[in-house]
Amino acid sequence: MDFGRSDRWRLPTAIKILIAGGFGVGKTTMVGAVSETRPLRTEEALTHVGTHIDDLSGVESKPTTTVAMDFGRITIRDDYMLYLFGTPGQERFWFVWDELAMGALGAVVLADTRRLADSFPAIDYFERRETPFVVALNCFDGARPVTVGDVRQALELEAEIPIVRCDARKRASGREVLIALVEHAMRSGPTPVGTMS
Repeated sequence: MDFGRSDRWRLPTAIKILIAGGFGVGKTTMVGAVSETRPLRTEEALTHVGTHIDDLSGVESKPTTTVAMDFGRITIRDDYMLYLFGTPGQERFWFVWDELAMGALGAVVLADTRRLADSFPAIDYFERRETPFVVALNCFDGARPVTVGDVRQALELEAEIPIVRCDARKRASGREVLIALVEHAMRSGPTPVGTMS
């Protein structure tokens, strides 16, 4: 067999995307909603030990937290696979981000309009790395309606950064966010060094 010449044995191109944002914004939910496989999750129960470390403002009823990553997969075509890596949202786990970000095409910064300030660390991180990203406003029940212009101003985003609304619980909505990111990344320039292939 000639593995080097046969398209039948060609490995698919892997496209890596990060789902980032503050604690409790819906990253695990989005990865689970859009993944075609059962997602890998590294969630642990929140305990009283972390009460002085973790800020649970706005998410007091959240029982678990991601301690390493969430992982999911989407097959685009036989020759393209989309790998999703959900980052941990708490500051004490941010050291994982550098490893997860290596070779990523881009990132989704998932935001809760009730706690927009929680988006700043992720936005700053991707701006410093010059990683293309979109901001996805997760539409939580009971959240006050805000305009995209208000969000852009509050987060001090450049005009070329896409802002989209989504419902992280719904597969179709999550896929629209991913499409917006891929289109933005393609407009932004060449694929980053170290992309998985």
